[in-house]
Amino acid sequence: MLDIGGKCAVITGGAQGIGAATARVLADEGARVVIADINYETAQSLVKSLGGDSAAVRIDVTDSSSVRSVVEQVADQFGGIDIWVNNAGIAEDSLALDLTDEVWQRTLSVDLTGTFYGAREAARHMCERGSGSIINVSSIAAFRASRPEHHVAYDVSKAGVAHMAKILAAEWAPRGVRINAVAPGYTNTELLRSVGSASPAIMEQWLSQVPQQRLIEPDEIGRVIAFLGSDASSSVTGQVILADAGFTSW
Repeated sequence: MLDIGGKCAVITGGAQGIGAATARVLADEGARVVIADINYETAQSLVKSLGGDSAAVRIDVTDSSSVRSVVEQVADQFGGIDIWVNNAGIAEDSLALDLTDEVWQRTLSVDLTGTFYGAREAARHMCERGSGSIINVSSIAAFRASRPEHHVAYDVSKAGVAHMAKILAAEWAPRGVRINAVAPGYTNTELLRSVGSASPAIMEQWLSQVPQQRLIEPDEIGRVIAFLGSDASSSVTGQVILADAGFTSW
Protein backbone atom coordinates (compact mmCIF):
# COMPACT_ATOMS: atom_id res chain seq x y z
CA MET A 1 0.00 0.00 0.00
CA LEU A 2 2.77 2.45 0.87
CA ASP A 3 4.79 1.60 -2.23
CA ILE A 4 8.07 3.19 -1.09
CA GLY A 5 10.29 0.25 -1.97
CA GLY A 6 13.48 1.48 -3.59
CA LYS A 7 12.79 5.13 -2.87
CA CYS A 8 15.56 7.23 -1.33
CA ALA A 9 14.54 8.87 1.95
CA VAL A 10 16.68 11.36 3.89
CA ILE A 11 15.91 11.99 7.57
CA THR A 12 17.56 14.92 9.32
CA GLY A 13 18.15 14.37 13.03
CA GLY A 14 17.55 10.73 12.21
CA ALA A 15 20.01 9.15 14.63
CA GLN A 16 17.64 8.90 17.59
CA GLY A 17 14.09 9.34 18.82
CA ILE A 18 11.33 9.80 16.27
CA GLY A 19 13.92 10.13 13.51
CA ALA A 20 15.47 6.74 14.25
CA ALA A 21 12.06 5.08 14.53
CA THR A 22 11.07 6.59 11.19
CA ALA A 23 14.27 5.28 9.65
CA ARG A 24 13.41 1.76 10.79
CA VAL A 25 9.85 2.00 9.47
CA LEU A 26 10.99 3.27 6.08
CA ALA A 27 13.76 0.67 5.84
CA ASP A 28 11.29 -2.10 6.71
CA GLU A 29 9.11 -0.85 3.85
CA GLY A 30 12.04 -1.19 1.46
CA ALA A 31 13.20 2.42 1.23
CA ARG A 32 16.87 3.31 0.92
CA VAL A 33 17.38 5.40 4.04
CA VAL A 34 19.98 8.11 4.64
CA ILE A 35 20.46 9.22 8.24
CA ALA A 36 21.57 12.87 8.19
CA ASP A 37 22.63 13.98 11.64
CA ILE A 38 25.18 16.24 13.28
CA ASN A 39 26.09 13.22 15.45
CA TYR A 40 27.69 11.22 12.65
CA GLU A 41 28.94 8.34 14.81
CA THR A 42 25.46 7.73 16.24
CA ALA A 43 24.02 7.85 12.74
CA GLN A 44 26.56 5.27 11.58
CA SER A 45 25.59 2.93 14.42
CA LEU A 46 21.94 3.12 13.40
CA VAL A 47 22.80 2.46 9.77
CA LYS A 48 24.59 -0.74 10.76
CA SER A 49 21.43 -1.97 12.50
CA LEU A 50 19.25 -1.07 9.51
CA GLY A 51 21.29 -3.00 7.00
CA GLY A 52 20.32 -2.93 3.36
CA ASP A 53 21.02 0.06 1.14
CA SER A 54 21.29 2.73 3.83
CA ALA A 55 23.89 5.37 4.66
CA ALA A 56 24.88 8.03 7.18
CA VAL A 57 25.97 11.59 6.47
CA ARG A 58 26.89 14.47 8.73
CA ILE A 59 24.70 17.54 8.46
CA ASP A 60 24.41 20.87 10.23
CA VAL A 61 20.89 22.05 9.47
CA THR A 62 21.73 25.59 10.60
CA ASP A 63 24.26 25.88 7.76
CA SER A 64 22.64 26.11 4.33
CA SER A 65 25.86 25.06 2.59
CA SER A 66 25.95 21.88 4.70
CA VAL A 67 22.36 21.08 3.77
CA ARG A 68 23.01 21.79 0.09
CA SER A 69 26.09 19.57 0.15
CA VAL A 70 24.10 16.67 1.64
CA VAL A 71 21.42 16.99 -1.03
CA GLU A 72 24.05 16.90 -3.75
CA GLN A 73 25.96 14.02 -2.16
CA VAL A 74 22.89 11.86 -1.62
CA ALA A 75 21.43 12.63 -5.05
CA ASP A 76 24.71 11.58 -6.67
CA GLN A 77 25.07 8.42 -4.59
CA PHE A 78 21.47 7.23 -4.82
CA GLY A 79 20.41 8.69 -8.14
CA GLY A 80 17.93 11.11 -6.60
CA ILE A 81 15.96 11.93 -3.46
CA ASP A 82 12.30 10.94 -3.25
CA ILE A 83 11.49 11.68 0.41
CA TRP A 84 13.01 14.30 2.70
CA VAL A 85 12.07 14.38 6.40
CA ASN A 86 12.87 17.57 8.33
CA ASN A 87 13.09 16.06 11.80
CA ALA A 88 16.11 17.76 13.43
CA GLY A 89 15.14 19.84 16.44
CA ILE A 90 16.04 20.98 19.94
CA ALA A 91 14.12 22.30 22.95
CA GLU A 92 15.14 24.01 26.18
CA ASP A 93 12.88 24.62 29.15
CA SER A 94 12.78 28.25 30.25
CA LEU A 95 10.25 30.83 31.35
CA ALA A 96 9.93 33.54 28.72
CA LEU A 97 11.15 36.23 31.10
CA ASP A 98 14.29 34.20 31.77
CA LEU A 99 14.91 33.09 28.19
CA THR A 100 18.27 34.30 26.93
CA ASP A 101 18.81 35.71 23.46
CA GLU A 102 21.28 32.89 22.82
CA VAL A 103 18.77 30.12 23.56
CA TRP A 104 16.05 31.86 21.53
CA GLN A 105 18.32 32.24 18.50
CA ARG A 106 19.75 28.71 18.78
CA THR A 107 16.31 27.10 18.98
CA LEU A 108 14.90 29.02 16.02
CA SER A 109 18.09 28.38 14.07
CA VAL A 110 17.77 24.61 14.39
CA ASP A 111 14.02 24.09 14.54
CA LEU A 112 12.68 26.72 12.14
CA THR A 113 15.49 27.97 9.93
CA GLY A 114 17.01 24.49 9.69
CA THR A 115 13.68 23.11 8.53
CA PHE A 116 13.40 25.81 5.87
CA TYR A 117 16.92 25.12 4.61
CA GLY A 118 16.11 21.42 4.37
CA ALA A 119 12.83 22.00 2.59
CA ARG A 120 14.31 24.54 0.18
CA GLU A 121 17.38 22.54 -0.80
CA ALA A 122 15.44 19.28 -1.14
CA ALA A 123 12.78 21.03 -3.21
CA ARG A 124 15.34 22.52 -5.59
CA HIS A 125 16.41 18.98 -6.42
CA MET A 126 12.87 17.58 -6.47
CA CYS A 127 11.46 20.36 -8.65
CA GLU A 128 14.08 19.56 -11.28
CA ARG A 129 12.95 15.91 -11.19
CA GLY A 130 9.26 16.84 -11.14
CA SER A 131 8.43 14.77 -8.07
CA GLY A 132 9.14 14.33 -4.38
CA SER A 133 7.64 14.46 -0.91
CA ILE A 134 8.87 16.58 2.00
CA ILE A 135 7.65 16.04 5.56
CA ASN A 136 8.22 18.59 8.32
CA VAL A 137 8.08 17.29 11.88
CA SER A 138 6.11 19.84 13.88
CA SER A 139 4.51 19.27 17.30
CA ILE A 140 1.32 19.63 19.30
CA ALA A 141 3.18 22.61 20.77
CA ALA A 142 2.38 24.39 17.51
CA PHE A 143 -1.29 24.44 18.52
CA ARG A 144 -1.31 24.54 22.33
CA ALA A 145 1.10 26.09 24.80
CA SER A 146 3.32 23.46 26.39
CA ARG A 147 2.55 22.73 30.03
CA PRO A 148 3.85 22.27 32.65
CA GLU A 149 7.10 22.88 30.74
CA HIS A 150 7.88 26.28 29.21
CA HIS A 151 9.13 26.15 25.62
CA VAL A 152 8.25 29.44 23.96
CA ALA A 153 11.08 29.28 21.40
CA TYR A 154 10.33 25.64 20.57
CA ASP A 155 6.58 26.21 20.43
CA VAL A 156 6.91 29.22 18.12
CA SER A 157 9.35 27.32 15.89
CA LYS A 158 7.05 24.33 15.57
CA ALA A 159 4.10 26.59 14.72
CA GLY A 160 6.23 28.07 11.94
CA VAL A 161 7.22 24.60 10.74
CA ALA A 162 3.56 23.62 10.43
CA HIS A 163 2.52 26.78 8.60
CA MET A 164 5.59 26.60 6.39
CA ALA A 165 4.26 23.35 4.92
CA LYS A 166 1.08 25.09 3.81
CA ILE A 167 2.89 28.04 2.24
CA LEU A 168 5.44 25.96 0.36
CA ALA A 169 2.88 23.39 -0.76
CA ALA A 170 1.03 26.05 -2.74
CA GLU A 171 4.27 27.17 -4.40
CA TRP A 172 5.63 23.75 -5.28
CA ALA A 173 2.51 21.75 -6.12
CA PRO A 174 2.56 22.75 -9.81
CA ARG A 175 6.10 21.34 -10.02
CA GLY A 176 5.17 17.92 -8.65
CA VAL A 177 6.55 18.39 -5.12
CA ARG A 178 4.38 17.77 -2.07
CA ILE A 179 5.11 19.05 1.43
CA ASN A 180 3.19 18.23 4.59
CA ALA A 181 3.77 18.28 8.33
CA VAL A 182 3.12 15.82 11.12
CA ALA A 183 2.56 17.11 14.64
CA PRO A 184 3.35 14.39 17.21
CA GLY A 185 1.91 14.39 20.69
CA TYR A 186 3.76 13.16 23.78
CA THR A 187 5.96 10.44 22.34
CA ASN A 188 7.78 7.68 24.17
CA THR A 189 11.32 8.75 23.32
CA GLU A 190 14.35 8.33 25.56
CA LEU A 191 14.36 12.06 26.30
CA LEU A 192 10.70 12.12 27.33
CA ARG A 193 11.13 9.02 29.50
CA SER A 194 14.11 10.58 31.26
CA VAL A 195 12.11 13.70 32.11
CA GLY A 196 9.14 11.61 33.26
CA SER A 197 11.32 9.35 35.37
CA ALA A 198 12.93 12.31 37.07
CA SER A 199 9.54 13.88 37.77
CA PRO A 200 6.59 11.46 37.84
CA ALA A 201 4.27 14.39 38.55
CA ILE A 202 5.13 15.88 35.17
CA MET A 203 4.47 12.57 33.44
CA GLU A 204 1.12 12.33 35.22
CA GLN A 205 0.19 15.83 34.07
CA TRP A 206 1.17 15.02 30.49
CA LEU A 207 -0.98 11.88 30.43
CA SER A 208 -3.91 13.71 32.02
CA GLN A 209 -4.08 15.89 28.90
CA VAL A 210 -4.25 12.92 26.50
CA PRO A 211 -7.65 11.26 25.87
CA GLN A 212 -6.00 7.92 25.06
CA GLN A 213 -4.14 8.16 28.39
CA ARG A 214 -0.87 6.92 26.96
CA LEU A 215 2.35 7.95 25.31
CA ILE A 216 2.63 7.51 21.55
CA GLU A 217 5.27 5.07 20.33
CA PRO A 218 7.87 6.59 17.99
CA ASP A 219 7.15 4.06 15.25
CA GLU A 220 3.53 5.26 15.20
CA ILE A 221 4.82 8.65 14.08
CA GLY A 222 7.15 6.89 11.67
CA ARG A 223 4.20 5.20 9.98
CA VAL A 224 2.43 8.54 9.48
CA ILE A 225 5.61 9.91 7.91
CA ALA A 226 5.87 6.82 5.70
CA PHE A 227 2.31 7.41 4.49
CA LEU A 228 3.06 11.05 3.67
CA GLY A 229 6.17 10.02 1.79
CA SER A 230 4.37 7.38 -0.23
CA ASP A 231 2.22 7.52 -3.34
CA ALA A 232 -0.72 6.50 -1.15
CA SER A 233 -0.87 10.19 -0.12
CA SER A 234 -0.50 11.52 -3.67
CA SER A 235 -3.41 13.97 -3.23
CA VAL A 236 -2.23 15.22 0.17
CA THR A 237 -0.16 18.39 0.31
CA GLY A 238 -0.10 21.46 2.54
CA GLN A 239 -1.62 19.52 5.42
CA VAL A 240 -0.69 19.11 9.08
CA ILE A 241 -1.53 15.68 10.49
CA LEU A 242 -1.94 15.69 14.26
CA ALA A 243 -0.71 12.33 15.55
CA ASP A 244 -1.43 13.19 19.15
CA ALA A 245 -3.59 10.44 20.72
CA GLY A 246 -6.42 12.98 20.91
CA PHE A 247 -4.49 15.73 22.73
CA THR A 248 -5.91 18.59 20.65
CA SER A 249 -9.46 17.21 20.63
CA TRP A 250 -10.34 18.77 24.00
